[in-house]
Amino acid sequence: MSFSVVAALMVVVALVVLWTWRFVKWVWIKPKMLENYLRRQGLAGTSYTPLVGDIKRNVDMMMEARSKPIKITDDITPRLLPLALKMFNSHGKTFFIWIGPIPAIMITNPEQIKEVFNKIYDFEKAATFPLFRLLAGGLASYKGDKWASHRRIINPAFHLEKIKNMVPAFYHCCSEVVCQWERLFTDKESSSLEVDVWPWLVNMTADVISHTAFGSSYKEGQRIFQLQGELAQLIAQAFKKSYIPGLRFYPTKNNRRMKAIDREIDVILRGIVSKREKARETGEVLDDDLLGILLESNSGESQGNGMSVEEVMKECKLFYFAGQETTSVMLVWTMVLLSHHQDWQARAREEVRHILSDDNKPDIDSLSNLKVMTMIFNEVLRLYPPVAQLKRAVNKEIKLADFKPERFRDGLSKATKNQVSFFPFGWGPRICIGQSFALLEAKMAMALILQKFSFELSPSYVHAPQTVMTTRPQFGAHLILHKL
Repeated sequence: MSFSVVAALMVVVALVVLWTWRFVKWVWIKPKMLENYLRRQGLAGTSYTPLVGDIKRNVDMMMEARSKPIKITDDITPRLLPLALKMFNSHGKTFFIWIGPIPAIMITNPEQIKEVFNKIYDFEKAATFPLFRLLAGGLASYKGDKWASHRRIINPAFHLEKIKNMVPAFYHCCSEVVCQWERLFTDKESSSLEVDVWPWLVNMTADVISHTAFGSSYKEGQRIFQLQGELAQLIAQAFKKSYIPGLRFYPTKNNRRMKAIDREIDVILRGIVSKREKARETGEVLDDDLLGILLESNSGESQGNGMSVEEVMKECKLFYFAGQETTSVMLVWTMVLLSHHQDWQARAREEVRHILSDDNKPDIDSLSNLKVMTMIFNEVLRLYPPVAQLKRAVNKEIKLADFKPERFRDGLSKATKNQVSFFPFGWGPRICIGQSFALLEAKMAMALILQKFSFELSPSYVHAPQTVMTTRPQFGAHLILHKL
């Protein structure tokens, strides 16, 4: 055997040994070292299972939890976070579980939560599952200086003065749905009708974000919504299957479709962004929508500090997913809970009638004066947060039920006793940038609905909250609408 062949074989063997060592270190040695370290710190947790950790166990428990509905008065935690709840009950307020070979420490202490949310460079945004990044990348997934830069560029699009200009679009889209509901009452003698309001609210919030994010290009935006809806369903299906490491790389039918959808969304967004950029370069007045404001803000950055076209596209995807998703789930749970608590529905309607005239379109000032509505939304967000848990990552050693909206009468600070125990939109520097946008849109929708309808739970309603990126109703939201 020649020297060159022997040398080549030695290189191959060395590479195999190196990669085997790295794999073993990643799958076993490092996780076991971390497990021992955490236990020495006094933390309790599950025993590490090579490679999969607690992922399969968690998925199996979630599938079991989703197999049976609950009462509307029941705590939703067992359906959304069954493993975390089991660990909380058996190991106390602080414990760790395994996301594959990575330990995740669960904390519930308000002071610790405050510290984590404030120290964004010590506790960075945790990496999201790769499939989730197809829907919500951009600002939601960036860390450190890149996050700070993008946040600074995007901030102007969500200033209250800019959102004020979008209120007419809120009214147009929300009133269209209310009018369509009125047209469902074809029999003039009938004043009651069963409606699954969930798909209507999903389409309404998608229409709002299509108009406010893309302005004159809202029809292309609606196509993005259709594609993202299909993509979300495919991602949800992927998480229902038994956990197989690396399955997302296999050329399955669903994986090929997800890639095709992502490519089509990119083509649409690139076309919209390129058209706007050309218009700006020729001196045309840009639409005063989220994309237009973002591009204007981005153009003011010094060379090399602004966003690329691809990064702008990622932020547009996030606008669409987060803007549509959070508001739709907040509205659906508000309607469900107000159906169950008729006294609070009556109080909200009385406030709407007192503050808003039937003849005038609600504006930002009148919407801001809906105090009862604000209390109700806060209580809904407390009971049904859009995201059941928030994650942060550390790369160095760090120390670290009843429906009572009136608890928020005197504001969040008094309700929470100045503790970080209520954070439906996150907290600290990384608090959701679109919080004011979502709440104003939700107020507009509920004000218009309450003016025209009262509603109650249908006998066919099944209470089954589930996590599919956000906290959604598994079987829709079947309500009885009564025309006022």
